[in-house]
Amino acid sequence: MIEVTIDSIRVSLMSQHRVVVLKEADVERYLAIWIGPDTAEAIHMHLQQVAVARPMTHDLMKNIIRAMNAKVSHIVINDLRNDVFYARIVLDVEGKSIEVDARPSDSLALAVRCGAKIFVADDVMAQAGTEPEEGIDIEMLLSGAAAASADAPESDEEEDLDIFRDFVDSLDLDDLG
Repeated sequence: MIEVTIDSIRVSLMSQHRVVVLKEADVERYLAIWIGPDTAEAIHMHLQQVAVARPMTHDLMKNIIRAMNAKVSHIVINDLRNDVFYARIVLDVEGKSIEVDARPSDSLALAVRCGAKIFVADDVMAQAGTEPEEGIDIEMLLSGAAAASADAPESDEEEDLDIFRDFVDSLDLDDLG
């Protein structure tokens, strides 16, 4: 198993989904996993230490685990099938290890709340992990063209879209009424 940390949570420009980017410890290798906006917000809020008035779902999970005298030992992203990641929450219950099947996003949200380590199975990282090549910016690699800096030269495709932007900007919408 490979230990990772949450490097960042990014917004998809194409949908409401978010991408959580996991970074391998001591190595420039990353794993990007699509997650829903609610779970992304739950992870982000905890990482930013945003206080909430009432426990959120993952806080409730943590409280139930503690009330049962158990502890989240670690979580592991253990499988990748048909472009779907799978995870296990590993609990220590009175010295006994119990594994619970869970979505990676929920596992990550629980791990950050419990201070549990995050691991990725070797074969999952081999299948889906990304290593930046020499001269390639990791931002571009993980986020695509959306992460390009504002002062980067526009591509031919972006220049082609400028024609449509100019057209839309020239429309007089008051005449539609």
